[in-house]
Amino acid sequence: MSVISNGPLTGKDLRWLMENYAAQLLGNARALNSRFPLLIKLLDARGKLSLQVHPPATKAAELGGEPKTEMWYVAHAAPGAELYVGLKGGVTRAEFERRIQDGSVADCFHRVPVKAGDVMFLPSGRVHAIGAGLVLFEIQQNSDTTYRVFDWNRVGLDGKPRELHIEQSLASIDFNDMEPRLVESRFEERGDVQTRVLVHDPSFTVHESTTNAGVTVPLAPGLMQIIACLGGRMTVLFDHDRYPLAPGTFCLIPAAIKGVNLRAETDTAFLRTTVG
Repeated sequence: MSVISNGPLTGKDLRWLMENYAAQLLGNARALNSRFPLLIKLLDARGKLSLQVHPPATKAAELGGEPKTEMWYVAHAAPGAELYVGLKGGVTRAEFERRIQDGSVADCFHRVPVKAGDVMFLPSGRVHAIGAGLVLFEIQQNSDTTYRVFDWNRVGLDGKPRELHIEQSLASIDFNDMEPRLVESRFEERGDVQTRVLVHDPSFTVHESTTNAGVTVPLAPGLMQIIACLGGRMTVLFDHDRYPLAPGTFCLIPAAIKGVNLRAETDTAFLRTTVG
């Protein structure tokens, strides 16, 4: 639950904002079935997570679910850490189904070694899992439809294997999605700020920016945007108020708020997410 931490609405949550101030909050951004359109998470994966897939828009309604496109930004990676994303070249659906039955389906997945600063885009239909030793920023559509393909033959606290969703997964996986690559984009100078585009998708757009201590960055008015501090210390400036941000913290700027600036207190890196 995201709760407002400052100002006259302190203690209210994001759902309450959507019910009472959706237009002022979102501006031109569209709600997702009356819900806030995004989920943004900080994930600390000590062990491997289950292999899963979200249904594409063309299949979601038929399966009784919702599509979910997402991205991962790697904040920390232990030596040897990797992501499981898409399929190895040459893997067929028939082989995939056979390996599900014999418990070796993980061998069908494309493994991507990663380090801090790497980014992976995950459109609906791309099968994926987070490996051990990773801390990620996860930005995604606000959907709760996830089909578990494989859970490393683990058992739960009750001694039984966790539920799998094989039929739905097979209907959702893009079997032409072979060995996807990490996002490749370059920083461009924009005044005192260096910025690169990580994702530009109908669901959301994400930029990564860096700047030096003492720089003030004006935020474009009229847009709902979410700032996530990646490194350093920064302050959100609005009117006479000051809101500090440290690594791993977030600030939601409503579309109706104008005159917001970010000030870098130290050399700073941050993500900026908008919808559309």
